[in-house]
Amino acid sequence: MNPRNSKNVIEINHLSFSYGENVVLRDINLTVPRGSVVAILGTSGCGKSTLLRLIGGQPRPNGGRIEVEGQFVHAMDDEALYAMRRRMGMMFQKSGLFSDLSTFENIAFPMRERTKLPEPVIRDLVLMKLHAVGLRNAHMLMPNELSGGMQRRVALARAIALDPDIIMYDEPFAGLDPISLNQIANLIRRLNDALGVTSIVVSYDVVESLKVADYVYFISAGKVAAHGTVEEVNASQDPFVRQFVDSLHDGPVAFHYPAQPYPADLRLADSAPA
Repeated sequence: MNPRNSKNVIEINHLSFSYGENVVLRDINLTVPRGSVVAILGTSGCGKSTLLRLIGGQPRPNGGRIEVEGQFVHAMDDEALYAMRRRMGMMFQKSGLFSDLSTFENIAFPMRERTKLPEPVIRDLVLMKLHAVGLRNAHMLMPNELSGGMQRRVALARAIALDPDIIMYDEPFAGLDPISLNQIANLIRRLNDALGVTSIVVSYDVVESLKVADYVYFISAGKVAAHGTVEEVNASQDPFVRQFVDSLHDGPVAFHYPAQPYPADLRLADSAPA
């Protein structure tokens, strides 16, 4: 059977990963259905961005497997891995625009690197992608001439430059004003449906993610703590889910990094030699 006819574009089974002694992901299981927007939510540092890197075949997991379109990612040779990455678009956490290239040149870059299209065709495609994100007339501006929201939109236009099958968004809502944030959220949903792609949104912004997602995974302490459709998440009484959805300060996710009781640290400091 052609893997592109299967229901799930990405399947992750019993995935574990560590940076040295620091265990980041533990026995992760999740699926990304074709044509959907899947949100992966969790606190900063819980391993969300690392999971995207693993899907792209960069680091190797300590255990488990990742399949993209039915192919085991970490068993691919360089040629197969490169071909898989060409079918992916990535919107980086901090936009990742080339600071010395104009908006136009940033979007044209992957087209020139990966295709042999003539320049007139590249020009038309770049303007088409910029038009899709509402920035066609900003094509000659430099990145430092763009607002934060505009930079994110240019990064989104570059992510869809080669019409990928899968688009991954790493913290697309971070640091945006309410208007820009709403624009980016709407663009993610609209582009996913218009282009027929499959999207993964990694974020700690629960409110915006629930607006665009079809299915949600919550990661905590390196594990999938909860998952479900947006309707199931909103109706859930799970303490972990409620803490995230309702922005509660008290719950399963602790604010303080694990440590001995604070008075014990104070006594230790008092007893230290001068």
